[in-house]
Amino acid sequence: MKIFYCFLVIILTACSAKTDRPFFTNDEYREKVQQQFDKRKKLAKHRTGQLFSVFDRSLTTEQREALEFLYAYMPLSDLADYDGDFFLKQVDAAFAARDFFAWGKMIPEDIFRHFVLVYRVNNEGLDTARTVFFNELKDRVKGLSMADAALEVNHWCHEKVTYRGTDGRTSAPLALMRTGWGRCGEESTFTVTAMRAVGIPARQCYTPRWVHTDDNHAWVEVWVDGQWRYLGACEPEPELDMAWFTAPAKRAMMVHTNVFGLYDGPEEKNLETSLYSKINLLSNYATTRILAVKVVDAAGRPVEGAKVQYKVYNYAELYPIADELTEADGAASVITGMGDLVVWASRGNKYGYEKAAADNNFVTVTLNRDAGTAYSETCELVPPPEQKIKQASAGKQAQNARRLAQEDSIRNAYMATFANEEQAKALAKEINEDSREVWKYLQRAQGNWREIETFIRQNAANPYLWPFMASLTEKDARDTPAGYLADFLNDKSIAGLPVAKDFTKEFLASNILSPRTGRELICPWRSFFASEANGKPADEFTATNLIRLLKEEITVTDSENYYNCPLSPRGAFELRYADRYSRNILFVALCRAAGIPARIEQATGKPQYFEDGIWKDAVFEAAEPEQMAKGKVVVNNSANNVVKPQYSTHFTLARFSSGDFVTLDYEEDPALKNFPCTLMLDTGYYRLMTGSRANDGSVTVHTDYFTLTASRQQKLTVTLPGVAGKMQVMGIVDMNTVITMTDGSHRTLKEISNGKGVMLCFIDPGTEPSKHVLQDLPALQDEFEQWNGGVLLMTPSDKMAGKFDPSAFPRLPGQSAWAVDHKRTLLKGVSGSLQLEVTENFPLTLFLSDNGGILFFSEGYRIGIGENIIKTIRENQE
Repeated sequence: MKIFYCFLVIILTACSAKTDRPFFTNDEYREKVQQQFDKRKKLAKHRTGQLFSVFDRSLTTEQREALEFLYAYMPLSDLADYDGDFFLKQVDAAFAARDFFAWGKMIPEDIFRHFVLVYRVNNEGLDTARTVFFNELKDRVKGLSMADAALEVNHWCHEKVTYRGTDGRTSAPLALMRTGWGRCGEESTFTVTAMRAVGIPARQCYTPRWVHTDDNHAWVEVWVDGQWRYLGACEPEPELDMAWFTAPAKRAMMVHTNVFGLYDGPEEKNLETSLYSKINLLSNYATTRILAVKVVDAAGRPVEGAKVQYKVYNYAELYPIADELTEADGAASVITGMGDLVVWASRGNKYGYEKAAADNNFVTVTLNRDAGTAYSETCELVPPPEQKIKQASAGKQAQNARRLAQEDSIRNAYMATFANEEQAKALAKEINEDSREVWKYLQRAQGNWREIETFIRQNAANPYLWPFMASLTEKDARDTPAGYLADFLNDKSIAGLPVAKDFTKEFLASNILSPRTGRELICPWRSFFASEANGKPADEFTATNLIRLLKEEITVTDSENYYNCPLSPRGAFELRYADRYSRNILFVALCRAAGIPARIEQATGKPQYFEDGIWKDAVFEAAEPEQMAKGKVVVNNSANNVVKPQYSTHFTLARFSSGDFVTLDYEEDPALKNFPCTLMLDTGYYRLMTGSRANDGSVTVHTDYFTLTASRQQKLTVTLPGVAGKMQVMGIVDMNTVITMTDGSHRTLKEISNGKGVMLCFIDPGTEPSKHVLQDLPALQDEFEQWNGGVLLMTPSDKMAGKFDPSAFPRLPGQSAWAVDHKRTLLKGVSGSLQLEVTENFPLTLFLSDNGGILFFSEGYRIGIGENIIKTIRENQE
């Protein structure tokens, strides 16, 4: 690293010797940046030394102005948790890449400023990846065209990282590289960082939610030779503007990205603030329309300043893909796709909503609804239709498949250096512990296993070691240094615990010792707060006093932390500014440092502390009651449901607040895994939403609105709405077709069917959509095994480059069989029966009746395919 930084200094010195050029060529823009910089400097006055002493150095004009640009617009998280030396190195690295590569001279000033210089991609932890990546990539891509360099960087990214679902906290790029895998948001953050590291302008693109299926997706756009082109992050294709998500993106209702700083690009802006813009990129991918909205009151008068949200159904809730405030004439508008959405408008506690169908470009929303009215309604929401996409030539696909296999082998060789069970057994023997417990955490740690091994060894005698480890997420094990964890589990922290006999070790570890609160990156803070409290009377540190302290000392502003990356507790404490979520995390940290059990309650997101034997809400806003009254809700499952409803898949509960319904987060709560289930909720106005999705992606949504009181038990029944239309045979497959299994044996489809039918899934095992299907099936293992028909997972022979290991997908239904489709013979037959062209849009999933009738068909990326197969099976049985 020192050698690399010296290299940067040499380059910059040589450049500055020629001319001390400015970073901004537009004086008006420079003045705007300077004004905003002065505001941020005033805001961050409590961290002046850490942040602004860097300007006391001998800087070039270009360095100084670039730094001022970053400081002027950076979110609170970066002002709170990093220092001037870090940001100067980011600036120097960006200039070094620009000057090293030929394309650096072709990049316009504004494109470089917003899409190369900026160090942050989304809400990831920040690190020195930019310099590490430059060092690895500079010789590999130097001399290539800009387009070929972008493709080559993506191949390098695939060598380092592949897709695997994980939690919502975004790992820093180097932590992701150490792990070897991550979700799409992490892959795209990683890839944008790599592109910018070599001076290629790049941005992360998001569809906030799909409409034809649950979930969302993130990918990358790169600026190449004057145009923005797209690619799948860590998923190389032979050409730009080619990816598995091309077809789904054509059905999207929104694609957007955040742009750091004052931006004046040609794209439509969904939002513009003094710090950043959110730009609408949907027209790069899909056919669009302008949807105009007018908001009026009950008397028909225009409402100015009403909040308008454009919502789509996803994960059993209405999720906003864009929002804005109405003008004086009550007007608002958005560029969106050719599907249905719900326009939701509110001002104060008054609200209204209307469905905007695909053929309707204007809706009027009347604010005529109040909380408290009990009613029910059902509607159908239809996504944009599927469209055909281009494919690379067979030769290019084959060549690319060979490269992918080679890259997989490089990554797998690295991952083979992670801890194994024998090493876990050796450590367990050394510390006299259960090897299964040791192996669980070493395995979770992936490339960070040496750090976790060190921490376990150092704390082997600590009685709270295993409850403490259990309080961490799997991702914490992958990216937290041993020294950070040591700040929380040590003799001093144990000595400060309440009387152990009053609580279990698990309770104390989770709610006092643990650094894990929400989705923040773990950083040391316990010893810092202990030092701050040194010499002060212990009775000052009550939850009530801490609430008062934060009210007085911390300014809360959500708009200033626009990337939604949580501030560390120490950073928020030092900066004296925080968004609401980070303030809540700080409260929990202060309580835990004082020995008071505290948490962020999962369902509501409220900060709480444990006192007098109960969990109490920490109330910061004056309008909230000190402790909300509770009501009892009993949720039952309708006997008519064809599948067992799952929270966040089939139904959700939401509570009304400030003109909208806020969904309760019970997705991972065991209380809602079985029926009937009982919940104690804050009293108020609620919505129960249930939905059933059809094979074409449309969804039938049913909603029940009710008021929950403390005096009466509320009984709810989750009844999945029916989907209009009857099952039809879409084609015929010869059930006597002979299938070659991966072990070399042969069976016919009829034999695999077991007289009951076959779920047939053509997959490309190296791609994210196919992995989604394989990861969805375990949740329905019992249903498939009770049915006992065939489950056939088939990979085209041209997708079998390299050794494929089915054991990477455990807990599939017991009857699952793996097979190879040589020369795509069966896939071509199925496609011909369905009157479809053979495409690369995997997975292709079907349900075949025992006589070969195709009763279900799904192509490409969708969540819940297994569930739709179960529905089809049960309807077929009837």
